[in-house]
Amino acid sequence: MTSLLTLRRAFVINRTLIRHGLEEFLAPTPLSRLTGLMKLFALSSNKNRKLNRGQRLNQALTELGPIFIKLGQMLSTRRDLLPDDIAEELSKLQDKVAPFDSQLALDIVERQLGAPINSIFSAFEPKPLASASVAQVHSARLLSGEEVVVKIIRPGIKKKIVADLKLLHLLAGWFEKYSSTGRRLHARTIIRDYQTTLFNELDLRIEAANTSQLKRNFENNSILYVPQVHWDLCQKRVMVQEKIHGIPIGNIDELDRAEVDRKLLAHRGVEIFFTQVFKHSYFHADMHPGNIFVDAENPADPKYIGIDCGIMGTLNESDKRYLAQNFVAFFNRDYRRIAELHVDSGWVRQDVSIEEFESAIRTACEPIFGKPLDEISFGHFLVQLFQTARRFEMEVQPQLVLLQKTLLYIEGLGRQLYPKLDLWQTAQPFLKSWLAEAYGPVAVWNKIKQKAPQWFEQLPEMPDKLSHFLDTAKSRVEQQQKLQNRLTELKNAQKESAQKISLSILGATIALIWTFGITNITDNQWLSVGLLGLSITCFVVSFKK
Repeated sequence: MTSLLTLRRAFVINRTLIRHGLEEFLAPTPLSRLTGLMKLFALSSNKNRKLNRGQRLNQALTELGPIFIKLGQMLSTRRDLLPDDIAEELSKLQDKVAPFDSQLALDIVERQLGAPINSIFSAFEPKPLASASVAQVHSARLLSGEEVVVKIIRPGIKKKIVADLKLLHLLAGWFEKYSSTGRRLHARTIIRDYQTTLFNELDLRIEAANTSQLKRNFENNSILYVPQVHWDLCQKRVMVQEKIHGIPIGNIDELDRAEVDRKLLAHRGVEIFFTQVFKHSYFHADMHPGNIFVDAENPADPKYIGIDCGIMGTLNESDKRYLAQNFVAFFNRDYRRIAELHVDSGWVRQDVSIEEFESAIRTACEPIFGKPLDEISFGHFLVQLFQTARRFEMEVQPQLVLLQKTLLYIEGLGRQLYPKLDLWQTAQPFLKSWLAEAYGPVAVWNKIKQKAPQWFEQLPEMPDKLSHFLDTAKSRVEQQQKLQNRLTELKNAQKESAQKISLSILGATIALIWTFGITNITDNQWLSVGLLGLSITCFVVSFKK
């Protein structure tokens, strides 16, 4: 039954792509053999042939439904891999889905929270505030009078996701097998990452935990507000949190009517990003306009409000250091330093030619500096850098892809708020200050002071630890020597065994010659006797211990 459903879904996808004039995406796969047949079932031809392929792909994915819309959104973040026209159009995909039945939403809330709806909320708005592919959100009011929002996972969504993922894994395998583009895109890896993201979004406890962590990180910083999670009302399929009131970040007209300082707002967006990445090592990786609002209560001192923390990114200390140094080197046009950093960080193989890599980076980045400084894009620098690095077999890490996606969002929002935003002027002092704070002499001294009490505490034990270390090292040397001796014995035994086998084969060969000679050479008895003796000697020596 599952195979029939998968086949039927494959038929629908094939027909949809053909109807939108996207046969080229089927060309490298076995489905291309069915293109002629599928055209008979396309029912209607694409009326928008004047649209570019990215726009047509946007339409096709929208028609195929929520799972494919989210896949397109995720693919749009891989600007280091996708052609510009496709990446640009996929980034415009809107995740707006018809809501599911309100009574069904109430039933899910009651089952998940284990109580009648009126014993939890004094009011619950049946019409959802928003409806997306995985969940929808309703306004409500707690018995205490506090306004909240209730996020509810769509019923039956996991079954649909699993069914579509099976097909996507199959298509990705074909794409990698039959297309060099598919191999370059690492299609199967992308689908695996997509699957992980989707399944995480199905558990609202993960989003609640992410939200709580982000709120704690900005407790003492007034530029970003994160709503409070009501943990006693959170389950796998239901999450309740404080309702926020603000202006959507993309509503420029409303921001202007509220007389919000947009220049300050743009700079604070950049500050929030770099604070999350370099200070907290934990950043909101889905900061598109739908997830950001502005608290305009004090227009001269606006605050950001962040929601929907389903996707978060992290960076380790090594990644942070190298990334910051890459940014600084980029604006100093020190391309050799960028090449060396990629090798030192392990992002690129050690045997890569630094000179060739430096030249490729220079070729990619110099055109960026042909623009005014306030138009230079960090995000597009990362895109160019990753595209260049892939030619030298750099495997882009997922956390770096999330970072690139988030930076592109932040830059886009910043330039929309304040077109003359000089990102470097905003970011450079922060990066240099962070590098000095994290890795400068003062930082080293602070780390020594921090570790000193622990070192002094362990000081009386150091002679015993040193003695144990030396004993262990000596034991390891002895074990290695024994192992080496054993390997030598095995090699000698193998050599001796090979010699005996060779003598046995030689003896058997001579015996055959001797036998042939006795029956055919009657007038050469001395030769026959000599051959027999030599054969016997070979056998005796080969069996001797």
